Amino acid sequence: MTGPGRVAGPAATVTVPSAETMRVLGTRLAGLLRAGDLVILIGDLGAGKTTLVQGIGAGLEVRGPVTSPTFVIARVHPSLSGGPNLVHADAYRLASPAEVDDLDLDETLDSSVTVVEWGGGLAEGLAADRLEVAITPAGQGREVRITGHGERWSGLADSAFLALSGGLEGL
Repeated sequence: MTGPGRVAGPAATVTVPSAETMRVLGTRLAGLLRAGDLVILIGDLGAGKTTLVQGIGAGLEVRGPVTSPTFVIARVHPSLSGGPNLVHADAYRLASPAEVDDLDLDETLDSSVTVVEWGGGLAEGLAADRLEVAITPAGQGREVRITGHGERWSGLADSAFLALSGGLEGL
């Protein structure tokens, strides 16, 4: 999304052949994340959203296990290494941005990495600076499109996201 007050950032598309590779991609993505980052995950049921978050959790070294928060809506995974906590939310059962607002994710947004599954069209209002990760079927695997939005990501080149995929083909 671009427009007044919005700065388009980098984007890259990565092909992910397996669940294990999706976790590896999440671990690598965690290396780019810091406290205050919002990641919105978009994809159909079974696309690999939670699997990606498991990798992010491993990369951030948080207490696990990281599982789908569909029924509890949000979980906090404390850092085991002094880094940011992981707030993992699932907006599948939410119908409006107002319901996302009711989760009070903004209370921990500055101090945590916040990942919202099914957040497309619902969670963008939490932060102008965010990553959107769209996961779609692609042959035997998944295509993962990572797009940065806002000032936070504007200085990062598309190649920084593409570098996340280096060596994934052999996994």
